[in-house]
Amino acid sequence: MSEFRTESDSMGELQVPADALYQAQTQRAVNNFRISGLVMPKQFITALAYIKQAAAQSNYELGHLSQNKAKLIERACQEIIDGQHLAHFPIDVFQTGSGTSTNMNANEVIATLASSYGDETIHPNDDVNMGQSSNDVIPTAIAVSSVINVVYELFPALDQLSQTLERKKSEVGDIVKTGRTHLMDAMPVTFAQTLNTWQHQVDTAMAGIRYSLEGVSALAQGGTAVGTGVNADPLFAEQFCKNLSANVGVRFVPSKNFFYNIGSQDAIVALSGQLKVLAVAQMKMANDLRWMNSGPLAGLGEIELEALQPGSSIMPGKVNPVIPEAAAMVSAQVIGNDATITVAGQSGNFELNVMLPVIAYNILQSIELLANSSQALADKALRSFKVNQSNIDKALAKNPILVTALNPVIGYEKAAKIAKQAYQSGQPIIDVAEQETDLSRSELEALLNPAKLTQGGL
Repeated sequence: MSEFRTESDSMGELQVPADALYQAQTQRAVNNFRISGLVMPKQFITALAYIKQAAAQSNYELGHLSQNKAKLIERACQEIIDGQHLAHFPIDVFQTGSGTSTNMNANEVIATLASSYGDETIHPNDDVNMGQSSNDVIPTAIAVSSVINVVYELFPALDQLSQTLERKKSEVGDIVKTGRTHLMDAMPVTFAQTLNTWQHQVDTAMAGIRYSLEGVSALAQGGTAVGTGVNADPLFAEQFCKNLSANVGVRFVPSKNFFYNIGSQDAIVALSGQLKVLAVAQMKMANDLRWMNSGPLAGLGEIELEALQPGSSIMPGKVNPVIPEAAAMVSAQVIGNDATITVAGQSGNFELNVMLPVIAYNILQSIELLANSSQALADKALRSFKVNQSNIDKALAKNPILVTALNPVIGYEKAAKIAKQAYQSGQPIIDVAEQETDLSRSELEALLNPAKLTQGGL
């Protein structure tokens, strides 16, 4: 058998691998875009299949596609949704800015599969792409894939992260430690206050992401080429969203302005911005964990993260905070992805944004990375870290900044003198204060009680 077969399109004939499910237009794109070796993400291809499936259902229900053709297309789409045939989507991310090549790739694969099930030929454009354009399909696929993966992957991971922090507060929350500002000793805080800060960051970021999904869930589908809806049934957009919502299990609605969704990617830029907020929160959490774990002898040594793997190829016994390091790198990547999406979002030239594939690639990577790193932080860092009580107590007893509590009693200048003396002598602050003031030991113990100082007030 020949390794190739001949296919043709409006531009003529060309050779396609004999076993490929795609046809001529996909092959032209494979030939043209040998740039990165990166292909469109699995989540994006799945979203395309959901779109083609809902479109076929809608076109049948509106009387434009035969029941048999609709069923064949639906079956082909379901196989792709189930994870089959991904090897037949080979087009590079860096392709035509509308994503037309990937839309036609999906149309051709689905048409080939659907035609193979029976005795009826399914056409990529006339049947699979009926009532659609790449210009509304690809923005819709970006939106649908983003929503699906936020709802089903990221939100569960963030819920798990928040719940892990809640449980950790119940375990170690009452322990008082030295607070730090500018990386220098400051007034004491409890572990509950530290953990609650991280949890509030996670919960706030999740709320921002959830709010941004309202805009992303309003879809371009039905706007076709430029937003006017040419060649689409006026009822198509509403019927499409109804079917898509039922198939996916998430509510989607037609956009109130198709020109907005096709000419801009503002809703995705907003979602990316909220993902960046989460990345920044994750970076803080990761860095705090690394500092608190530092040492174990020459650093802070306040906590001990779970030992997961040897930390050095040359230094025996070294163990590093690998999960916080990985999470910090994820944060850096997501922040970089947001910059790419921001620049790409500016490329809405007149009626079409022409950087859609790179927007799709980056937004989906950000969602996936944040979901995975959130779960790793919860399972392999936060849940299992141990508190080094002796190190914490030792540092807390000698913290000269505790003298701040004496300001209302002896004044700032006197308190500063005591703090400097305690630091220089290495004595506990309470001993120096007892020597330098008329306050009794019992009065000083009450005023300088670290646990009381975490509660604020006078």
